[in-house]
Amino acid sequence: MTQNRNVVLFIASSLDGYIATKEESLEWLFKVEGEGDNGYSEFYDTVDTVLMGKKSYDWIMKHGFEEFPYKNKDCYVFTRSTIEDTENVKFFSPDIPDFVNELKSQPGKNIWIVGGGELLHSFLKENLVDELIVTIAPTIIGKGIPLFKEGDYQLDLSLKGTRNFNQFVELHYEVKK
Repeated sequence: MTQNRNVVLFIASSLDGYIATKEESLEWLFKVEGEGDNGYSEFYDTVDTVLMGKKSYDWIMKHGFEEFPYKNKDCYVFTRSTIEDTENVKFFSPDIPDFVNELKSQPGKNIWIVGGGELLHSFLKENLVDELIVTIAPTIIGKGIPLFKEGDYQLDLSLKGTRNFNQFVELHYEVKK
């Protein structure tokens, strides 16, 4: 258990900065030859809390995983709707900065922003992200759902490291505070 929990974005992107096609397809991602699980298991062991937006949650549920992929983590889904919690997920529409700062003050491992773009945008605007781990696929989509939305914010980053997973390149940045 660490004292200083970080909020970490861990995500894959096309070379031109998209996380999915307009139709929310990730098919392009699975056409790229990786190596093992491209660092996923190693990263997954560093987190005990997962945050995502409702669209990302719906995508996961629509794609018929045999079991909920984050069932052994505390999972919070941010939504503007009133939805009953499930065995694996707590649905929230809290004040994001207060909620995240409360999570960060509790003992535990890192906190993972799974997605999506809307939630990430809110986190970036509020300067709540501590690290970004973006794995770049050698694919150009041309249009789709952007990793970073246009907005009135700026983050200064420091490169912590790079790794290759066959055709993928992982870029690991720390946000300068």
